[in-house]
Amino acid sequence: MRPVRVLETHLGKRLFLRQGNRITLTDAGRAIYPRIELALTDLGAVTEDLREGRHRPRLVVSVLPSVAELWLAPVMSGFAPLGGIEIRVEDDPVSFARGAVDLRVTYGGHYYPDHEVERLLRDRIVAVAAPGFAVSGGGLDAAPDGMFIHTDWGPAFATQPSWAAWFASRRSARRPDAQDGIRVDRTGFAAAAARNGLGVALVPERIVGADLAAGRLVLADPHGLAMSWDYVMVWPKAIGRRPLLRALTAHLRAAALSSP
Repeated sequence: MRPVRVLETHLGKRLFLRQGNRITLTDAGRAIYPRIELALTDLGAVTEDLREGRHRPRLVVSVLPSVAELWLAPVMSGFAPLGGIEIRVEDDPVSFARGAVDLRVTYGGHYYPDHEVERLLRDRIVAVAAPGFAVSGGGLDAAPDGMFIHTDWGPAFATQPSWAAWFASRRSARRPDAQDGIRVDRTGFAAAAARNGLGVALVPERIVGADLAAGRLVLADPHGLAMSWDYVMVWPKAIGRRPLLRALTAHLRAAALSSP
């Protein structure tokens, strides 16, 4: 913390509030943070180049696993200047400064209040299965519990797609027993399991748009459950004018607008 105190003395401003083990930014800290982060990002990149003897990628893109696997990979195929872009697949939160990250694509921007956050797309949770997967004549209300694939997003998410919430939103009393079905901790694997005929999964409809369009997945029921947050793009405010960053965000924005 000594460098921080030196900086506070130099500026004549208090940048952090220290309450026990908790540290929060003051108004002055929030004002200066984007510029400090950019400086730390550039310094970290130079240090890494000197230590490892290699050039830093022109753009580092950090992506939530499910978005990377199901949505980003298909839409990146239409982006021409791919050379020099590094794509990292990782969970939230990420450190832009320590990781030298230029752009984050994720679900909800609440981890990044001091960054530029732009809504990419709003989605809904739908039930999907492989083409020809046998669902009884009574639909999902009459399906056996073992047919359902359950996704647990982990303790970091207060809300997540559950079959209980999906059935409740369509005013059904059905509550599949998770002990009888497959349980996974990734939306990408839930989609893969459904794609391979292992059951019916709940997934974000637009995120799996490529699978639906290609017929690798089909809707097992037309009902959709609105998701709590948007999928967003996040970047440090100080680097928003970088040409490659602007080109990529424009491409992703257009891809989101064109998806169903």
